Amino acid sequence: MTKKSLLALFPLSLLAMANAVEEKGLCYGVGSATVAGIIFADVAVTVLIVSTTYWYASKRRQKKENADEVYMNVRANCKT
Repeated sequence: MTKKSLLALFPLSLLAMANAVEEKGLCYGVGSATVAGIIFADVAVTVLIVSTTYWYASKRRQKKENADEVYMNVRANCKT
């Protein structure tokens, strides 16, 4: 965007903000218990996702390490 287009859009954005402030009565009020519940649910889902990802990654890493050990043992047995 050019500077001229930004200068043209700036007053329009100010008008939109002023209009939004005037229509304050149309907003839906959300209680503090609802906000706390949403935050708690968000944290719980985030912890669930992180722990599940960590668990699967650990299993996959362990599987890879076990496969490497078997491969290394086969190579060691072939040398003798």
